[in-house]
Amino acid sequence: MKGTADSPLKALLYLQELRAPFFTASIVPVLVGTSLAFLHSGEWHWLIFLLALTGTVLIHAGANVINDYFDHLNGNDEANIDFVRPFTGGSRMIQEGLLTPNEVLGLSLACFTLGSAIGFYLVYRTGLLVLAFGIVGVLGGALYVAPRVSLVAHGIGELVIGINFGILPVIGSYYVQTGEVRWEALLVSLPIAVLIAAILFINEFQDYRADMAVGKRGWVVRLGRSKSAPVYTTLMVTWVLPIVAGVTLGVFPLLCLAALLPVVVAAKAIMTARRHYDDPKALTPANGMTIICHLAVGLLLTATLVIAGING
Repeated sequence: MKGTADSPLKALLYLQELRAPFFTASIVPVLVGTSLAFLHSGEWHWLIFLLALTGTVLIHAGANVINDYFDHLNGNDEANIDFVRPFTGGSRMIQEGLLTPNEVLGLSLACFTLGSAIGFYLVYRTGLLVLAFGIVGVLGGALYVAPRVSLVAHGIGELVIGINFGILPVIGSYYVQTGEVRWEALLVSLPIAVLIAAILFINEFQDYRADMAVGKRGWVVRLGRSKSAPVYTTLMVTWVLPIVAGVTLGVFPLLCLAALLPVVVAAKAIMTARRHYDDPKALTPANGMTIICHLAVGLLLTATLVIAGING
């Protein structure tokens, strides 16, 4: 009876370990890429869309979980006393004794396996290019903080996240819908890529001392908090440019300018970061506002592209 009673609790712990509320990071780019495909083709292939969405989310989940595992191995999460939940410091499942490291590793491998299986099916249905996207995505997620490889330790973590959660899923989602890659898909992916990199960047402020202690040398560690605040400001301004450029060039419909509305949120986040960059608790609203900005821009781009596609 004890095993039966424990099963629902264990399932709930696994769900918490996945950090599902942050799946917006992988859902948004799939929506944007599919919406642009709809604008160009007038078609929305629902099965392909749902498979691409599920596969991308599973790879994201695998990356979340394996990074918790590796951050336990290198002592990062144990050393992190400035983390602000739920934004930084990982899931804390291992640190609180709720899941063992092996359980966390097993969950990650299961997510990667299921996501890869969907990817192979999409390769069969849509084209070999999906395989390249999938390999880059899995390796980027798995090696982000992996011992001896650690992409973040080499100063390319932010770039990898921008590619894996911005450029690749947008272009990949467009490709599986249309069978082609166009430069417009790259352009529409850039605001999403910049904003997801900004989410990672602002989260590094609270993780600064723990990251520095274990050699996790992201750019906030490399520059220091005070010099990193202007970099964050640059990221929170730069995402505007591809949208304006796309509308100006006639690549995106005029309606897409509505996706600039979150500049108000971005401005507040910038002010908070510049004022409280050295105060982990007071900085917390900037973490949340960066996520809101990413989600709002993605949903507004999706909505405006779909409306333009419907209106033909």
